[in-house]
Amino acid sequence: MAAPRVVCGLVLPLVLLAATSADVGFRFASYINNYMVLQKEPAGAVIWGYGTSGATVTVTLYRDQETIMEKVTSVKAHSNSWMVVLDPMKPGGPYEVMAQQTFGKTNFTLRVHDVLFGDVWLCSGQSNMQMTVSQIFNATRELANTAAYQSVRIFSVSLIQAEQELEDLAKVDLQWAKPTTENLGHGIFQYMSAVCWLFGRNLYDTLQYPIGLISSSWGGTPIEAWSSERSLKACGVPTQGFTQSNSVTGPSNHSVLWNAMIHPLHNMTLKGVIWYQGESNMNFNRDLYNCTFPALIEDWRQTFHHGSQGQTERFFPFGFVQLSSYLSAPSDDTFPQIRWHQTADFGYVPNLRMPNTFMAVAMDLCDRKSPFGSIHPRDKQTVAYRLHLGARAVAYGEKVIFQGPLPEKMELLADKGLLNLMYSQEIQVQRQDKIFEISCCSDHQCKWLPAPMDAFLAQTLTLSTGSCHGTLAAVRYAWATWPCEYKQCPIYHPSSTLPAPPFIAFMTN
Repeated sequence: MAAPRVVCGLVLPLVLLAATSADVGFRFASYINNYMVLQKEPAGAVIWGYGTSGATVTVTLYRDQETIMEKVTSVKAHSNSWMVVLDPMKPGGPYEVMAQQTFGKTNFTLRVHDVLFGDVWLCSGQSNMQMTVSQIFNATRELANTAAYQSVRIFSVSLIQAEQELEDLAKVDLQWAKPTTENLGHGIFQYMSAVCWLFGRNLYDTLQYPIGLISSSWGGTPIEAWSSERSLKACGVPTQGFTQSNSVTGPSNHSVLWNAMIHPLHNMTLKGVIWYQGESNMNFNRDLYNCTFPALIEDWRQTFHHGSQGQTERFFPFGFVQLSSYLSAPSDDTFPQIRWHQTADFGYVPNLRMPNTFMAVAMDLCDRKSPFGSIHPRDKQTVAYRLHLGARAVAYGEKVIFQGPLPEKMELLADKGLLNLMYSQEIQVQRQDKIFEISCCSDHQCKWLPAPMDAFLAQTLTLSTGSCHGTLAAVRYAWATWPCEYKQCPIYHPSSTLPAPPFIAFMTN
């Protein structure tokens, strides 16, 4: 449920006070603390906080009491804030960061210890991102598997709304910490995000240097709550006349989570973002999602780049999970439409509207018996593994297969009643006769009919179109809320076992 409005009323004045009062005191920003991970080279990490207007602030980075670097700045009068950008650092640690404020004859000193340099990833979305490690398959084993991952540090943002953009977090659920059984499984839909943790763990296994993970998620929330007013306006999202959908159980007002849970992080230097959201837009501005999602990505990129003084890449890597399956969904095609709109109607990423992005297909990870409802499948290990493959390819430039097969060409053999689909990759096929459909048109009316599999080769699949006695207008694959059982979709890549994503394609002359 949405948090009571009194929360907003209390939080916003307090944070604005922190940003404007001359008596705020000298402090780091809320997320600069012991055990944090700062972004490594080639970017410079941003250190910032609040102080006394006009005071001088000296930030020193130490290792084993040896000074590594020193940066000097002053506290701005209008915001009472100060900021420095550290020189790019190689991955590793631990380091100590000291900030000293000098104002006249008065000195104040702050220190944070056990600071590592590595890659920092922000994880956001709704309840499937919010699900903790205690809620997933093999939870006991996963919660205990922390000893080898003490350089993967975790941080969790509190559930807060705000009507205006906040400069710093009003509240933190989990301050920077090393992973433990307790903080990875702290309650149901609390912290730490399982997808976020497992994604970071997979990255650490590959990269072998520190990873910082920031979880900022709220269940039952539509994309409009996570979007700035700028990006919503660009997509023509209506500001009035909302009808509350039963798929929206969290805050839905425009930008309230962007304001309170994302914008306060925008000064941070990031490596990238992963995102798991869309279920709450099934019946809530669904037809605009092919604009609102790319617009959110673009706006987050621009805001973080500017806020970090250009240190966060302008087009930083952005990964997301394509929606899984849902037993209770209506029989129409609302879920398949959201999956399609998640790719800006291309069916794959990266694409022209969504550059430098990667996607984990999850429609084959269904969970009929999930105690949290089928919309919350418990296999988050496979989700995170598929996401990390995308990150390795897109964010780190590895030559790894990170997406399943998609047809790149179609050939209609009308006289034989066959349609050939030529794929860009090898395909592993398990026959299913109802998962492909063709749009058959006659007398100005079109109807979707099953197109059974006829034959297949290494990169070609042949469908039977004999059921169509009119004009074949389009073909689609896995266009269903629940297209297949667990890891039993008909088409995968043979070696990577990545599923072919759903698609719809229209015939051209």
